[in-house]
Order: sequence, then structure tokens, then C-alpha cells
Amino acid sequence: MIAAKALAGFAGLMSAPDYQHEILWRQRGCWPVAGVDEVGRGPLAGPVVAAAVILDPDNLPSGVNDSKVLSVKQRETVFENILKGSLAIGVASVTAAEIDRLNIRQASLTAMARAVEALALTPDHVLVDGRDRPPLSCSSSPIIKGDSISLSIAAASIVAKVTRDGMMRRLAGIYPDYGFESNAGYAAKRHLEALARLGPTPFHRFSFAPLRHTGLSLADIDG
Repeated sequence: MIAAKALAGFAGLMSAPDYQHEILWRQRGCWPVAGVDEVGRGPLAGPVVAAAVILDPDNLPSGVNDSKVLSVKQRETVFENILKGSLAIGVASVTAAEIDRLNIRQASLTAMARAVEALALTPDHVLVDGRDRPPLSCSSSPIIKGDSISLSIAAASIVAKVTRDGMMRRLAGIYPDYGFESNAGYAAKRHLEALARLGPTPFHRFSFAPLRHTGLSLADIDG
């Protein structure tokens, strides 16, 4: 009981992401400022999806937080708030086949670069979640755990997560045995059992274990 209360107290001290980094770069003469994040690095199937968001400083959306700490219902609600409170949103993906060709790190950076390029407004500066800078035509700042620090990155994480989850639900309609609608392509029990029983789909990542150890490739099931 004491431990639970202490944990709750600690959680209460954790601050939500804010708009301070964006304000700082605007004061330095950089505007617009975008945040970019990706989701889907770890799954065995499906794309990596990235989103870039330029928020409206006069109409910041409510409820924005790191997508990982929000429930599905909360993410859907906040997603709508972000759509209403953004000057521009760009979304892009890198397919499973591209991931196998590039490797997951390069695929993630490529997805983020594509998302920034998809923005209707060209950013002057981009706040990037993580340690690495994607190849961009403007300046950027990598921020470790940026989705818990920067409001724009957190907004991008929500847009990317909601978008990818929708893609995986649609994929579940084509391949219902793998449970993509609930596991989003991660290595859940139902997913692994379907892989063992049915083999991979064209949307699986053959460079990821356990498929990497089978020697199979996309050509083996596409042909």
C-alpha cells in the first residue's frame, strides 16, 4: 500500500510535455517549428509510420502526452484535438520490405524524413524524438524521450500511433488469423502461433527474428 502511494506520488510529479522548446527556437528566429516521431520499430509485421506536426501556438491542443501513456480512447480523442490545433501535419511510412532492405534504424529515419517532407508548411527547425537526426533540408534537434518533453513531438507520436494502428486493423481484415487488430504486429502469442501454423504474410519483416532464422524472403511467398 505504501509502495503504491509512493508510486502514485512519483507519477504526480512527472510533468506532461510542454511547448518550451518550440518557443525557444521561435525566439531564435526559427519558424515554423515541427516535431517528428515514429512508431513501429519493434513489430514483426507492418510498416514503420512517422508523423510530423506543426502546432498552432495560438491554439495548442489539450490532452497531448506521450502516446505510450494514453489509452486507445484517449489517443483517439487527442488525435482529433491535434487535427484541430495544427498548422500542418505530415504522415509517411516505410514498408516491411524497405525495412528488410535498409535496416530498422535507417527505415525509421527515412520515415521521419518523409513525414517532414509531407508537411504543407516547410519547417525552419525540427524537433526529433531520439538520438539521431533524419536527413532533412533544415536544422534539427534530437531530443531523447522527446515525446515526454516536447508538445510537438508528443503530438506527432499520437498521430503516428493512431495512423499505424488503423493500418494494422485494416491489415487484420485481410489476414485475420494473426491478431493484428490487437497486437499491431508485435510478437504476441496469437501472432506467433499463426506464424508457426500459417507462415508469414507479405507484410512481415523477414530480417526480424524469428523469421530471420527460417531463411525465407518475400520472394518465397510472393512467387
